[in-house]
Amino acid sequence: MDKLTIFVALTGIAVALQAGVLLAMFIVMRSTSSKLEALAAEMRTKVLPVVDQTQTILTDVRPKIERVAEDVREATNTIRGQIERTDAAINDVVDRARLQVIRADELLTRTMDRVEQASDTVHRTVMSPMRQLSGLMQGITVGLEFLFSRRGPQNGNRRGESRPVPQDEMFI
Repeated sequence: MDKLTIFVALTGIAVALQAGVLLAMFIVMRSTSSKLEALAAEMRTKVLPVVDQTQTILTDVRPKIERVAEDVREATNTIRGQIERTDAAINDVVDRARLQVIRADELLTRTMDRVEQASDTVHRTVMSPMRQLSGLMQGITVGLEFLFSRRGPQNGNRRGESRPVPQDEMFI
């Protein structure tokens, strides 16, 4: 056999082998296609009605959901407005309370200053003259005691010697 015959025989075998592979692929594809068609038919009978029902339910429920969302939006806006008004009122009350505390502090400070001034005035006008008067009275008392103690016979000192009077030390 020559080489050309061997080559043609091998080529024929290769073409036959390719045809067999293609035939096997065709058979496998046909069985897979029939399985896919059965699966598609099952989907049409089972899943598509559920999808249609879901779409119908969503179509019925959608306006209700939109209404609920609108109500929530309105409630949120109303609450936001109330909070802003409440915040403004609270800030006003806090500002007024702060002002009243400042006024009360100033009033208390002025009152304490006036009490201190009154105390100083009482001290200058009453206490200081009272001390001076007390000192004057003590001086007069000591002077009178000194004078009366020299003249009388009860002191026992006839030569005119002076005896120290205990209050002399306190006399200023």
